[in-house]
Amino acid sequence: MEVEAEEREVGNKQIVFKGFVNGIPKETDMELKVGGTIKLRAPKGSGAILVKNLYLSCDPYMRGRMRKFYGSYIPPFVPGSPIEGFGVFKVVDSDNLSFKPGDLLSGMTRWEEYSLIEEHEQLRKFQKNDIPLTYHLGLLGMPGFTAYAGFYEVCFPKEGEYVFVSAASGAVGQLVGQLAKLHGCYVVGSVGTSQKVDLLKNKLGFDDAFNYKEEPDFCVALKRYFPQGIDIYFDNVGGAMLDAALLNMRVHGRIAICGMVSEQDLSEPKGIHNVFNLISKRIKMQGFLQSDYLHLFPRFVEDVTSYYKQGKIVYVEDLHEGLHSAPAAFVGLYSGKNVGKQLICVAKE
Repeated sequence: MEVEAEEREVGNKQIVFKGFVNGIPKETDMELKVGGTIKLRAPKGSGAILVKNLYLSCDPYMRGRMRKFYGSYIPPFVPGSPIEGFGVFKVVDSDNLSFKPGDLLSGMTRWEEYSLIEEHEQLRKFQKNDIPLTYHLGLLGMPGFTAYAGFYEVCFPKEGEYVFVSAASGAVGQLVGQLAKLHGCYVVGSVGTSQKVDLLKNKLGFDDAFNYKEEPDFCVALKRYFPQGIDIYFDNVGGAMLDAALLNMRVHGRIAICGMVSEQDLSEPKGIHNVFNLISKRIKMQGFLQSDYLHLFPRFVEDVTSYYKQGKIVYVEDLHEGLHSAPAAFVGLYSGKNVGKQLICVAKE
């Protein structure tokens, strides 16, 4: 006799966060847990949905959630519980009228094979089409929207301006550069390998690029690539590169502070020194979160989908296969091993 759906249980592998981290995360800070099971049924009256996770996203902001005292906009991970992050998943069972089995969604989930999701205000439903599912975690997801909102709503670009993007081959930076080119700007990016320099120049359409690890003086490097100065700096790294950019900004330049990857593993952040340029050059420098601009998300999806289908933009991904590969994929973000948006394939749709 066939087992009733509500009684069926399956194994549910998880990547568990072991404990708070000082310094750069290591694979041993996470653990693959293989012993648990889960019922393939959303409890009646819960309003929850039971999903099968297909793809998981590795994002730099997650590093901050590994600290006990972070003081940021999102709480730290809970030791002994699965890692949380953005994912693409398929509904297996639902106790919520807004979702039905078979629906494809993107949003916050846990690093495990199956998840019971009770909070669904920011889940996004989409149809399967000729756009890869993974793009809903990158190009059409949080990183893509971060690039779009930051570039247009913080940087206020004008045609012909000079744009510098740090960490330019990453999930956010690669789209910022391409949007800038579509807007008629001159664009240079900094990256950490010669392979990524080639990627920016030959595939992503940047006007130029350089390997910051080969530059003994960032200020001299920026002056070489921007002899007339920088109008817009889209900053993903902070630290010494931001300090150098301040010296090379033009009058009325704009700086979008998107990330501080160079600072996040320092017990005592070094900060910056050239802030007087904000006054003398009347520079606008602004930090932002993509969640500040969610009212623009539909327009973003429409615009970027159109650009992609017209072949005006491309997107580069780095996909690891299997949930077991998640710790290595995540840790690789902080040594620059990934080329493009870092993802984990848990299961094929």
